[in-house]
Amino acid sequence: MTETELLNLIHGGENVCVEFKKSTNAITKDVYDTVCAFSNRNGGTIVLGVKDNGEILGLSPDAVEQIKKDFVTSVNNGLKINPPLYL
Repeated sequence: MTETELLNLIHGGENVCVEFKKSTNAITKDVYDTVCAFSNRNGGTIVLGVKDNGEILGLSPDAVEQIKKDFVTSVNNGLKINPPLYL
């Protein structure tokens, strides 16, 4: 996804296929709730570092690698999300 595509997605606002999460330093529980909801529908896009109103907060640069690692580890773990979603 390009920067322009991402900005267009954000400007379009949240809907049944797009959710904004203000998580800036770590993945919060509500992100996983959305993952479960999307996995029971037709999928969707979760954008971290954005408030519900579309205000862009961004992610802490020092946290990006840990956020990616934690997300992939959690969604692949059948004890946290069942059935696991293999990324």
